[in-house]
Amino acid sequence: MAERVTRERIDREDGYLYYLGKDGYAWRTPMKTNSRGRKARVGSEKVKRAEGFLYFIDKSGYVARAKMNRRGRR
Repeated sequence: MAERVTRERIDREDGYLYYLGKDGYAWRTPMKTNSRGRKARVGSEKVKRAEGFLYFIDKSGYVARAKMNRRGRR
C-alpha cells in the first residue's frame, strides 16, 4: 500500500516519463516517441528520501512511496 508524501499535484502530459530525481524533486523526460520534448523539473516541493522505500508519481499526480519487499534482505 502506497502513501502520499507531498501535497503538490503534478499535471501530466502525454509523451513524458515522470520520476523523482536524486535531488528530491519531480522531473519529466520525453519518451522515445516524443522527439520535441525536453527534460525539465516539474515539482517545486523537495522530498527527503527514507531508506527501504520506493518513490514514484502515482496516478493522481502526487509523489508517493511504498515499502520495498527485500525478501529477508536488509
